[in-house]
Amino acid sequence: MAIAREGYVFIAAASVIALVGFVVAAVVGSWVVWLASYIAVVLALAFAFFFRDPERRGERGAHLILAPADGKVVQITEVEEPNYLRGPARRISIFLSLFDVHVQRSPAAGVVEFRRHQPGKFLAAWAERASLENEQTSIGINAGHYRLMVKQIAGLVAQRIVTYVDEGTRVEQGDRIGLIRFGSRVDTFIPLDAEVRVKPGDRVYAGRTVLAELPGSGP
Repeated sequence: MAIAREGYVFIAAASVIALVGFVVAAVVGSWVVWLASYIAVVLALAFAFFFRDPERRGERGAHLILAPADGKVVQITEVEEPNYLRGPARRISIFLSLFDVHVQRSPAAGVVEFRRHQPGKFLAAWAERASLENEQTSIGINAGHYRLMVKQIAGLVAQRIVTYVDEGTRVEQGDRIGLIRFGSRVDTFIPLDAEVRVKPGDRVYAGRTVLAELPGSGP
């Protein structure tokens, strides 16, 4: 399975510590060093698991809006989005636990017209205030006949947002657009007339689960 490049340094560091530890433990015969070495191995495996980046296949189409992240849908609500959509939108919030894949993918094909990073707090990602007050990066995509926005939100543990795209970038549906380290939340702002196909409590998968379908359009 592929590993996101942001994980290489963590995996390499833990692996080197484990290797050096095993050599030292073999020489000095210390059970403490043996234990520390095995812990480093476990950490290397944990980092590899966290930064996994599997290929995703599923339904595709201009009428479909795909999930941008793995995780659990925690809220679906109507809000005002003042920065890119500049009007009412439906917000679908997905919470990512430490056990979810943390690579984000584009919900639709289009052009990135808007990207803005906002420094902020590190409140628990599931809190309502997190969408407004936490550190975050917003990515606005013009899909041709509609626009949507994906918001990467840092959480209590996740304090590092990586965004792969910039304004002017052309993305295809399901393309990788970013990553958040160690637990987080991703909000998707979609048109109000889109028919939502998920509900709070559902588990979704980036680039595979259909979040919503636009009316009056076909594949």
